[in-house]
Amino acid sequence: MIEETKADKKDAMLSIDDMQVAGLHFGHRVSRLHPKMKPYVSGIKNNVHIIDLEKTGKEFEKALAFISKLVSEGKNILFVGTKIQVKQFVKSNAELSNMPYVIERWLGGTFTNFETIAKRVQYFKELENKKATGGLEKYTKKERSLFDKELEILRRKFEGIKNMVKLPDAVFILDVRKDITAAREAKRKGIKIVGVIDTNVDPNLVEYPIPANDDAISSVRYILEKVSETIQNSK
Repeated sequence: MIEETKADKKDAMLSIDDMQVAGLHFGHRVSRLHPKMKPYVSGIKNNVHIIDLEKTGKEFEKALAFISKLVSEGKNILFVGTKIQVKQFVKSNAELSNMPYVIERWLGGTFTNFETIAKRVQYFKELENKKATGGLEKYTKKERSLFDKELEILRRKFEGIKNMVKLPDAVFILDVRKDITAAREAKRKGIKIVGVIDTNVDPNLVEYPIPANDDAISSVRYILEKVSETIQNSK
């Protein structure tokens, strides 16, 4: 068994043992298997499919090499992870990587109607600036309260993409099944997708699949940290 592999001299080192400790190999119950994931399954334990980590390592290498090349060319990757248990890890790793992110519900049209989304983001930034510079002080207390509520709603929607002035060059999706709308929009706009693919997902939905557990926090953290490390080393 290959214990350690490396995608590129700039990429993060991958360890089969570390991936196993992080639980990347645990898939879903056998009844939920997507037929196209069969090549990535090595066995069954307690009625749960076990993902072949050697194959995960090889696919992960390809994904990291793609990310490394993209970042070295000055291009951007949008992180998408809207599951409650992983939101903060997605946000912190995206911020460390200086990349945009989406951790709340995917807004339909973020890619396919980007001009409209960009106008809303601009309004959010202007309102945020007015509050910071005292531009809202001329309003009544009730009106300022309404502005604060509006700002909070806009912040939840747009905080992670407020500096994204154009469509990203790629999107990194932590759960393709949950954020299938993001994947579909990316496909329509020709944006490359790196995606974590559990045993219940069609790997053909993305260009760079990472066959792995997309539910366990430890698994998602491991993947996020390797992607973030690769991005930081490639700049």
